[in-house]
Amino acid sequence: MSTLDPAIAARLKRNEAGLFSAVAQERATGDVLMVAWMDDEALARTLETRKGTYFSRSRNEYWVKGETSGHTQYVHEVRLDCDGDTVLLIVDQEGAACHTGTHTCFDSDLLLARP
Repeated sequence: MSTLDPAIAARLKRNEAGLFSAVAQERATGDVLMVAWMDDEALARTLETRKGTYFSRSRNEYWVKGETSGHTQYVHEVRLDCDGDTVLLIVDQEGAACHTGTHTCFDSDLLLARP
């Protein structure tokens, strides 16, 4: 079990389940790859290992991105937003980031584009 620095933990705002959102952005392209959930433990593991580690609400367990698929995330930076309820991970993505097999979870449904 990893322990999150108390100074970081004090700044986090969690939902009723103790979770906060995590956005993964590709370092090379700036593409937003995915959104997932973390808790203190997942963030501590990510900071310690530089591997994107998240909390699965459906399975009620931690998962390291790419552990089974091989589509890994090497984390270069982690930033906390101004409200303390979201972290931004700047990553190198190996393979698809989306569970559907696409590069990003945001490439299928364009709802609005520049005129």
